[in-house]
Amino acid sequence: MKVRTITTIIALIVFLPILLVGGATWMYFTFALALIALKELLNMNRIRFLSIPGLISAIGLVIIMLPEEFGQWVPILQQKGLIILSFLILSYTVMSKNRFSFMDSAFCLMSVAYVGIGFMYFYETREAGLQFILFGLLIVWLTDTGAYIFGRSFGKHKLWPVISPNKTIEGFIGGLLCSLLVPLSFMFFMPFHYNMIWILVLTVVLSAFGQLGDLVESGFKRHFGVKDSGRLLPGHGGILDRFDSFMFVLPLMNIFLIQM
Repeated sequence: MKVRTITTIIALIVFLPILLVGGATWMYFTFALALIALKELLNMNRIRFLSIPGLISAIGLVIIMLPEEFGQWVPILQQKGLIILSFLILSYTVMSKNRFSFMDSAFCLMSVAYVGIGFMYFYETREAGLQFILFGLLIVWLTDTGAYIFGRSFGKHKLWPVISPNKTIEGFIGGLLCSLLVPLSFMFFMPFHYNMIWILVLTVVLSAFGQLGDLVESGFKRHFGVKDSGRLLPGHGGILDRFDSFMFVLPLMNIFLIQM
């Protein structure tokens, strides 16, 4: 617990100033996090990051995360470049004489989409305004806190024991309830110009999908037989372990709140 607490404090000291500054600093930071997360995910499937499919995946990740404000060429590159990269990674199955299989190539492409879209919205959400990224972050953090407290205090019924044996239905519900503290607080300090009922409903949906995102990553780890996605954050695991919920929450928040 001591190591976990120290890691959290150090991570917040690094994370929060970069978040507040935003702009290019935040963009490059999210690129770095995404590349580490991609490496962790590929390593789960025994695909080395510094390999031909690993490097192709990394290039695809960078392309998919490029902000549109870089220029009119970005959408063209994202469309045509990703098609070419898909052909390249599929061609590698032949070059490797099927040691790198079709399923491996599909895994790489899906990893790029999963990590790339999730972390792209870290940048896009911050660009929409500090209040939006804080809203998403606080929903996830309070959901995790509520799920832990309610699960430890009242948890009796397992939520999904095959995937994550420690999670309970009571914890899941507790996370949803605690997440509602976020919009109620924002109503006084950082009010959104949206219908409050819609914000409350959306918060519950985002909280539920945040917990689903955590279960998805737990499913990956259980499938590949690993305890943590990485070792970068002592006591917490890897980048994927810490950001799995955000990778579900922030894209949905953009679709149903920021872009509406």
